[in-house]
Amino acid sequence: MKRAVELFELEERASASPLVERTWRTRSAPAASFISVASSHWEMVVTRHEGTSLLVVRGPETRATAVPIPPDAEFFGVEFSPGTFMPSLPPGRLVDRSVALPQAADGSVRLDGSVWEVPGPDDLEPFVAELARAGLLVRDPVVPEALGGEVRGLSTRSVERRVARATGLTRGAIRRIERAGRAVDLLSRGMSPLEAARHAGYADQPHLTRSLTRYVGQTPSRIVSSAAGGEP
Repeated sequence: MKRAVELFELEERASASPLVERTWRTRSAPAASFISVASSHWEMVVTRHEGTSLLVVRGPETRATAVPIPPDAEFFGVEFSPGTFMPSLPPGRLVDRSVALPQAADGSVRLDGSVWEVPGPDDLEPFVAELARAGLLVRDPVVPEALGGEVRGLSTRSVERRVARATGLTRGAIRRIERAGRAVDLLSRGMSPLEAARHAGYADQPHLTRSLTRYVGQTPSRIVSSAAGGEP
C-alpha cells in the first residue's frame, strides 16, 4: 500500500491566512486504499462522489492508517495552521477520528446550530474566513510560538494546556510526528537509513524503523525503494 504522496496527483496551495497552512485538491487514484500518515494538523475535507458533497472534519492522527478510496471521486480540503481550532469541536475530541457534518435538506451542512453551504475547491479560504467571523474558528498565537521554542511569561503547565486545547496533542507527540516526517524527507532524497536516523535525531536505526512503521506505515527501506522508483 502506498502513501498519499506516492499515489495521488495533489494540487497544493500555500495560504496567506494565519488560520490556514495550505489547501489541496485531488481525485481518486486507481487503488483500493492508501496510507494516511500521522499528522499533527487537523483539516476539513470535502468529498464529491456520485452527485453528493460530504464535508468531513478530520482530527490529528497519531499513527498511520489505511483509508479506502471511493472510485471516481473528487477530494479537496483545507489544512489548518497550528493554534487554529474550533471551540465547539476541538481537536482533542477528534484525535485519530473524523466527523462528517450533518447534512441539511438542500445539501448544506449544519455546524454549531447554523446551516452552511458546502464550499467548492476555490471557496475554501473564504469559507474559513466566514467561520472565523462567526466565531466558529479561533487561533491561539501562543501555540506556534510554543512549538518553536519556549514561551516567556507562561508556566510550562499553562503552555502544555493551551497546546493540547488547540491541537489535541502534547508538544512531545507533535515533535515525534514531525521528526518522522523529517526522516521520510531525508530518505526520499537518497540518504541511507543509518544516516537518516542520525540526522533526524533517532538513537539508532531500529528506533527509526519503529517510528516510521508507526507514524508513516512504511519501513525506511520501503521509503528508499519508492523514492528510487522501485516496486512496493
